[in-house]
Amino acid sequence: MQKVEIKDLIDSGVHFGHLTRKWNPNMSNYIYSEKNGIHIINLYKTSAKLLEACEALKKIASTGRKILFVATKKQAKDIVSELMKGINMPFITERWPGGMLTNFVTIRKAVKKMASIDRMKKDGTFETLSKKERLQVDRNRAKLEKNLGSISDMTRLPGAIFIVDVKRENIAVKEAQKLKIPIFAMVDTNSDPRDIDYPIPSNDDASKAIKKILTIVVDAIKEGLELRQNEKDAAANSESKDSSDSPEIVPEMSEKSKSVDSKNKGKEEKENK
Repeated sequence: MQKVEIKDLIDSGVHFGHLTRKWNPNMSNYIYSEKNGIHIINLYKTSAKLLEACEALKKIASTGRKILFVATKKQAKDIVSELMKGINMPFITERWPGGMLTNFVTIRKAVKKMASIDRMKKDGTFETLSKKERLQVDRNRAKLEKNLGSISDMTRLPGAIFIVDVKRENIAVKEAQKLKIPIFAMVDTNSDPRDIDYPIPSNDDASKAIKKILTIVVDAIKEGLELRQNEKDAAANSESKDSSDSPEIVPEMSEKSKSVDSKNKGKEEKENK
């Protein structure tokens, strides 16, 4: 797992909170001081909480469960979509679809509809439609892709959810809470950490700070995925070895075969005499 250096966190601006007048009193334990009307986050606590979150995320990834990342704010969109390519995890960077978790069955139907349109284009059915119908189908497909494309491979509820800016993504937080899905999140000084299972006190507005935290998180998830792959490979090798080491089983002759074999031997002996 990537080591968390306080200097790197400072260089990335992770310690900058919000204006003191916008603070949430429940974040007091994570605030180090105040400077020029801005709260400064205690990076030693950030480091400890980040490592704790990374260990938990690594464990979840090693079980094969998906971790859903949510970041709809402009500063985080591109960072999340780019980092997720390396770990193949689902993510939401557009508007959070209401009922994404609590009404997952309906969301899956929308994803299947998207897949159905793709099949139409492959088997030629799409070409039999009128020009107007094709245009409507294309628009529908584009809309679904924009909102749900990144979760098209998520066949069941995620094992955890990671949020950038819990205040902005409050609906996602409520849905995850209702379903008891573990919540990991970057929590700034204007937010309430009590609703989060694994809060990481940090600046959630600066793209540099967001990228720093997410890069460390993604590295931990990669380790979990590698651990799972190594276990699979070891199990496959073990099965292969057991198969090759097993003794060859020679089928026992039936009584009828023994009798025929005995007669043939007696015949051969007479002829030799």
